[in-house]
Amino acid sequence: MMEHANLVIHDDQVTHIGLMAGRIWHELDINGPMSVSALVRRIDRPRDYIMEGLGWLAREGKICIHDEGRIRLVTLLKH
Repeated sequence: MMEHANLVIHDDQVTHIGLMAGRIWHELDINGPMSVSALVRRIDRPRDYIMEGLGWLAREGKICIHDEGRIRLVTLLKH
């Protein structure tokens, strides 16, 4: 269990988010850039889970998220 600014985060939550981030990274690595909606459909998990994973990847500088009109596009950044 981690404590951060009066917020308790359980290790299983961190593991869950990390695993989701891995699934997203893998999907983008194989299929290239795609919309958040497409990620939700392809991974077939609740949108909230996808957003948590995207936040993890964004925080690590692994993805770029940008808007193209009404579409939010996610691109994997390969360093």
